[in-house]
Parts: sequence; C-alpha cells; structure tokens
Amino acid sequence: MIKIVFMDVDGTLLSEKDRSLSPSTEESIRKLVRRGIQVVLVTGRPYNLCGDFRKLGIDTMISANGALIKSGEEVIHKSVLSARMVREFSEFAELNGSSISYFTESFEMNGLCTTDVRVTDALRDTLGLMEYPLSISSLEQEVYCICLYADQDEVEKFQSRFPALKFVRFHPYVSNVLEENEVSKSIAAGKVLDHLNISKEEAMAFGDGENDIDLLEYVGLGIAMGNGGERVKQSADYVTLRASEDGITHALRKFKIIE
Repeated sequence: MIKIVFMDVDGTLLSEKDRSLSPSTEESIRKLVRRGIQVVLVTGRPYNLCGDFRKLGIDTMISANGALIKSGEEVIHKSVLSARMVREFSEFAELNGSSISYFTESFEMNGLCTTDVRVTDALRDTLGLMEYPLSISSLEQEVYCICLYADQDEVEKFQSRFPALKFVRFHPYVSNVLEENEVSKSIAAGKVLDHLNISKEEAMAFGDGENDIDLLEYVGLGIAMGNGGERVKQSADYVTLRASEDGITHALRKFKIIE
C-alpha cells in the first residue's frame, strides 16, 4: 500500500514544455492529500522557489537536491557547507571569472557572467528563471548548496584547486559542488521516511532527470516520466506519459492510487 509519493518538480510535476501545472495534475495531487497520502516535493530547486506548491496541500519539501528538508517550519534535515569552503570557493570563482549560485533559504548568485547566454540558459533550463538573480548579500548565512556554472575545462580548474570537493554535473553547464557529506534525493527521501515512520516499500516516486535516478531506484515504486532520458527510464519500474500529457495522473490511476 502506497502511503507517500515523492515528486520532482520541473519536467515532472510541471510540464517539460512551459513549466505549467495542468488542472489534471493539480486535482490528482489534491486527491492524494484528501486520501491521507503524504505528498513530498523533492527538487533541485532552492527552498524559496517551492512555496507556491503549498496551495496544493504539500507541506514537506526536499530542496537543493536533498540539502534542506522542511515540513512546514520544522527542519527535518540540513546539510550546511562549511563557511571556510564557501568563502574560499567564492574567492576562486571571482579570480576565475566564474558564475556560481548559492542555495540559502533563498537563491542568490555571485554577480558574475550576468549576460553570458550559457548561464542565463542554464538558469532557465534548471529553475525556470528568466532573469539573473540578485547577488548574494553576505557569505555569513547558512549555504546548503553551491552550483558552479562552467564547462568541463573550467570545472577542472576548480577540481585542481579543491581536490577534496565533489563535482556532480546535472546540466551541460551546471555542477553541484559537494563536501564530504553526501547529498542526494534518495538519502533525503530516507530521512523523510524515517521521520514519518514509513517504509520505502510503501513509497512511490516520480522523476525525469538524472538526479532522480537514485530516488526511483530507492523507493518501492519508481515512475519515470515519458520526457525523461533513457537512463532515467531504465532505472524505473514503470515509464508513464510525458509531464505535458498528465503522466502523473496516468500512473496514479494505472496503479490504482487514485480513481
């Protein structure tokens, strides 16, 4: 019996074409909530770009690919980057002329490459942002995730300077920058399940991106969106329709989670 459903946002909950939420998908979410099934967002988005989904009855949100998990105002888990790492990485990015973003409870950047089409396209592709965000006001606040906007040659400069850090590419021009603490959607889902005392066999998940693969493999029932890549589809138990074709509703009905 499914007691909890994890949902990626962009290209899964929202259409891969225009990032709209279809009426059918919205109603399916409301049906899950009315049935008492937990619905959890699990996204690479920063926390402040998840608030609109509360109107659907979604209260638990895994943001920054698992670095910050909140249920209402309660913090279930957070993975905070060390202040020294944030400062030194920022200084090197400044010297290198590279754009980086900071996932605090909001979303800010270092103010470099504001008109670089590679950066602006990546912001649109990954977060649906049409304008370059504000520059970070202070490096003293908690930072849960840093993203580096760079091609492979540029990334290698950072890897040489920071050999202890892990660089995980999730977009042709964007990489997550991680310290020793592993951050992933599946680890974050496990923390939510422990918090709610639900087994992973009672969990279902939807995703379309490569950063969803570990989540789809972890839960009892992993669903890949039809617009996902081949590796994502191969990791899933079932491939549903595209997000723009109400793939969430289709799968929920197929597995008789909703009518």
